[in-house]
Amino acid sequence: MKLNAFFILSILTVYTCLAQKNAITEFGEEVILFEDGSWEYVNKENATKNEIPENPTKFKKDEESSFLLKSQNLNVGFYIDPKSWTFKKANENDEAEYKMESKDGNLYGMVISEKIEIPLTTLKNIALENARSAAPDAKIIKEEYRNVNGLKVLHMQINGTMQGIKFSYYGYYYSDESGTVQFITFTSQNLLDIYKDKCEKLLNGLVKIDM
Repeated sequence: MKLNAFFILSILTVYTCLAQKNAITEFGEEVILFEDGSWEYVNKENATKNEIPENPTKFKKDEESSFLLKSQNLNVGFYIDPKSWTFKKANENDEAEYKMESKDGNLYGMVISEKIEIPLTTLKNIALENARSAAPDAKIIKEEYRNVNGLKVLHMQINGTMQGIKFSYYGYYYSDESGTVQFITFTSQNLLDIYKDKCEKLLNGLVKIDM
């Protein structure tokens, strides 16, 4: 296993031991760093515990998601149900490309896209750090790889507290040679179970398109 930049940045404590180094990650896991850049867990059980599982289900666009939003930054689009969602282009100074709002309120969505290809494992760390910049207690509740309309995406639920409000991010993360997209829904934690089907329906509208 090779170290990536975000894994290196996540190391909090490093001490030297002969030709190798031991390190503690931000998640409290002890690893051994070798001179060739490879690494392994001190506790081998963590290697299995921290692997991201793959959901065998093939997820597809819902028939009611009939309106296609096209990204201006990379070759993906987002089919939405116009009866359930409103959307608008974000302002030039916003990080998001599109912002969405459920017509029955209390559920929101956004698309963050950029023209840089990022490995999904690195993207996972970026998403978590971004969440923690607003909510220091943010943590990953669920993570798995999914096949969505033929695309391999990382699905994550991140929970945190911001200004006393307990929120949940529930989204898809995808990257290819044309760039990277974070397709995210969010609401308060007490409403996520109520809206989860609606979140899934929106997120499963992610598709690859010809530019």
